[in-house]
Amino acid sequence: MKKDKPPQDVESDTLRPEYDLSQLVQVGERGKYHKALRKRYTRVVQHKDGAEEITHFRPLPGTVHLDPDVRAYFPDSEAVNTALRGLIALIPARQRAARKQKKK
Repeated sequence: MKKDKPPQDVESDTLRPEYDLSQLVQVGERGKYHKALRKRYTRVVQHKDGAEEITHFRPLPGTVHLDPDVRAYFPDSEAVNTALRGLIALIPARQRAARKQKKK
C-alpha cells in the first residue's frame, strides 16, 4: 500500500536578476535536416565492439510534404483534402476521364 506523500513546496522563480537574458545565444538550427528527410537517408551506428549497424530510411508511400508557407493555410490534412477536392471539381470531366485511362 502506498502512502500519500504531502505536497512539496514549490520554489518561486530562482533566476537571479543580474542574468541578462538578451545575451543568451540560440543553440541549434530548426529544420536542419528537413531536405534530406524528404528524400531518403542512411544512418550508420558504430558500436564499441567495432560492428556497424546501417539503417536505410525513406518516406512512406503517399507522403506529401508541404512547404511552411502553404502549411500556414492548412491546419490539418482534412483542410488540404477539402481544398484539393475543390480543385478537382474545377477540372473538366474530359480531362479527368483521360487521366484515369492513362493510369490503367
